Amino acid sequence: MTGLPFGEWLSQNQLDIIFRTQQHFLLAIYCVALAAAVGLAIALLTYRFVTLPNISIAVIAVLFTIPSVALLGFVFSITGSPLLTLIPVTAIYALLPITRNAIVGLQAADPAVIDAAKGMGVGSFQMLWQIRFPIAWPVILAGLRVSTQLAVGIIAIAAYVADYGLGIFGFNALNNLGSVNTGNQALACVIFVAAVALVFDAIFVLIRRFTTPRGARV
Repeated sequence: MTGLPFGEWLSQNQLDIIFRTQQHFLLAIYCVALAAAVGLAIALLTYRFVTLPNISIAVIAVLFTIPSVALLGFVFSITGSPLLTLIPVTAIYALLPITRNAIVGLQAADPAVIDAAKGMGVGSFQMLWQIRFPIAWPVILAGLRVSTQLAVGIIAIAAYVADYGLGIFGFNALNNLGSVNTGNQALACVIFVAAVALVFDAIFVLIRRFTTPRGARV
């Protein structure tokens, strides 16, 4: 059964699509904000050491390898709350690029520059904020950009346990294979999730352009 033409189906469901697109966009912001807060905190606490950064990244990388559907189901069985499952689980998958890039960026400052700043009496906080962080910013921003794309995809998968975002169209299509308009639902899921990802990517391009010197862009 083919159902309605795609354009007509979109017209009939435009309010639901707009609502779920807004949901998807906002949830991605919340999840990446949480991942950024945790990832930057880990980076700030560990970048000065020799082994701690590698241990931190290794632990996060192990979490990253867990199948998302399995982790969503496990966390949901504990919390019983769709949002308390979706947001932290998505943040876990967004954590690796942010943490890794932040550590690499903070460690990238030229030792000669650091020694010169110390010789001029620059304090630890001033050193971090005025020297290390500006050098690290392009790399951190690149990590945030990758993490946001990951979050957009994981939120779609999270419709498995949470009736939020655009992923519900995809799961409805899978649950009703062969029924009317399942093809339209699947196509809408693909197109609008990709559109959300592209909008975020464009936003990060603009942020990079206006906050990063031309020679430091990555």
